[in-house]
This record gives sequence, C-alpha cells and structure tokens, in this order.
Amino acid sequence: MPDRRLAVEAWESLFRAQHEIFAATQRDFSATSLSQGEYDVLLTVTRGAEHTARLRDVTGNMLVSQPSVSRLVDRMVARGLVTKQPDPEDGRGSLVTATPEGLHTFRSAAVTHGRHIADRMSSLSNDELRTLRDLTQRLREAQ
Repeated sequence: MPDRRLAVEAWESLFRAQHEIFAATQRDFSATSLSQGEYDVLLTVTRGAEHTARLRDVTGNMLVSQPSVSRLVDRMVARGLVTKQPDPEDGRGSLVTATPEGLHTFRSAAVTHGRHIADRMSSLSNDELRTLRDLTQRLREAQ
C-alpha cells in the first residue's frame, strides 16, 4: 500500500499540472473556429476508420456527460463539421463522420495545438514521456 501522504501529494501535483497545461493550451483555440470540445470530438472521429466513430466512443473520450456531447455533435452537424447517421450495428447508436470542412478545420488547429503541447512537454525526455504515458494509463485502467 503506498504512503497516503505521498499519494495525496502526487495526486495534487498531477491535478495542478493538468489544470495549468489545459488552461495554457486552451488558448490554442482562440484563433480558430473550433472550441476545445469540438476539437476533442474531431480528434476521436478523425482517428477512426473513414474518419468515423460511434457517438458512444466520442462520449467515452470526453469529460462531459452524454447529453452534452450529443448537443455538441448536433451543433457541429449544423456547422457542417460532422455528419451523424444511425449506426447500422446498433439501432440506438449513431455514427459521427468528419466532413471535408471538419477535417480541414481540425488539421489546421491540430498543427498549432500539437506544437504547443510538444513545447510544453519538452522539459521531459522521451523516456520520461513514455513513463508518464504508461503511469497515467495504469491510473485510468485501475478504475
């Protein structure tokens, strides 16, 4: 069993680092037509086969409720960034697909956002980055 005080200190440090980095990278979207949430939707969708993902997978990768994601996706459909179709394999689900405009908008924002993330993380070596990735994955899987 880990030391309780050390566990709390590590958690607080992780939380504060995440919060500060998130606030800094949030500025990446002020010069684009995308919000952070829209970027997150497109990130999941563009990683899928044919730039498509199930709505439940999009929701699973975001830190907001399913109804909020559904409303966000509906707004993105209205803006022409994605399409939403019934999932032929799950009658209750939907498939979300990036449109050409959504792909272009995402890729433009991703270049700047990715560069800022890499700059922010540059204080860590590649070995440290792998360790951080692996440790945070273990924390997520422990749920």
